[in-house]
Amino acid sequence: MQPSQHLTPAKAFSPDSPAAHPPGLLHRLAAESGFRFNGSDPWDIAVADRRFYRRVALQGSLGFGEAYMDGWWECERLDQLFHRLLRVDADRRIERWVNLRRLGAAARRLLVNPQSRRRAFVPGEHHYDIGNDVFEAMLDPTMSYSCGYWVRARTLDEAQHDKLDLICRKLELKPGERLLDIGCGWGGLARFAAEHYGVEVLGITVSREQQKFAAARCAGLPVRIELIDYRDLAGRFDKVVSVGMFEHVGPRNHAAFFAIIDRVLAEEGLLLVHTIGNYVTSREVDPWIDKYVFPNGHLPSAAEITRAVEGRFLIEDWHNYGPDYDRTLMAWWDNFERAWPALCGKYGERFYRMWKYYLLSCAGFFRARQGQLWQVVMSKRARSAMYRSVR
Repeated sequence: MQPSQHLTPAKAFSPDSPAAHPPGLLHRLAAESGFRFNGSDPWDIAVADRRFYRRVALQGSLGFGEAYMDGWWECERLDQLFHRLLRVDADRRIERWVNLRRLGAAARRLLVNPQSRRRAFVPGEHHYDIGNDVFEAMLDPTMSYSCGYWVRARTLDEAQHDKLDLICRKLELKPGERLLDIGCGWGGLARFAAEHYGVEVLGITVSREQQKFAAARCAGLPVRIELIDYRDLAGRFDKVVSVGMFEHVGPRNHAAFFAIIDRVLAEEGLLLVHTIGNYVTSREVDPWIDKYVFPNGHLPSAAEITRAVEGRFLIEDWHNYGPDYDRTLMAWWDNFERAWPALCGKYGERFYRMWKYYLLSCAGFFRARQGQLWQVVMSKRARSAMYRSVR
């Protein structure tokens, strides 16, 4: 990725400028959300370009995010702004308003399968392969790019260690077992499970950078990392885990995803799916996130998960700790901001604004409770052992 042109810091227009007077819906959303245009609170929006309002009116969420990337508006605390916006569902209301774009996106998703086999490697190429240096700077030493578990933790490192151990305990891992890790990332869980629980691991990913990094860090352990789509899986495994990958499967493929796991999982085995969840069922995705962060993603609802597993798996345990993602994202942002002086020459100011908008808007998403974080443990009906919930 090449450095972008440095953007001039935005400066708000004076209160009597035309840019200080938002049109209808934006004015109502501001009043309901509790922020102001060109106000003095840290969550207020300082408008720097009078074209901002028209861009949001025509493009909705996509225009809102791109206008921030272009320096058309500023906000001291993006996380607090998004908390206020999303707790009144401002995103959905804006997108309904921009119904032409919304109808086009809805039609596209009806006609095509965004998460088809042909498109399986798009998320890896677009997001996970941007550069390991960004993720090494932002994440903890295990390179865990998913929600930490903050019940006892005081630092990000502790929260991610506790999350990995919680997953292994929920799966009841035993020495000598075979564990399949679908969406293994940079190999943090695979390495942890092999080192601390004595299991053999197959990790799969659609990111070439992750595959190379994970294979190197797991060298000398009974861990194999492969660059394949989950639809190409073969073999038999005692336990199966998927952490932060189910968001890339898509509703058209949910049933097939669980059918494949059903085929490779031992009768007495356990499956754990760790996924971000949507508080409602919706086929719509945020257009800015879809374009700049996670193309072709879809956040499942609880209803979509239960429909997909009904008749195939029993749900043994459903654990929601979504508020922990807010804290995780804020820790990632702190790490990224500290590391930025060493990264800026390679990535440039526009990337910085994009990444800041991504992390802090997502923190607001979880703080507003639109976003959930679920760990769901499942088993086959044929399993004879009683499952005991672990917290």
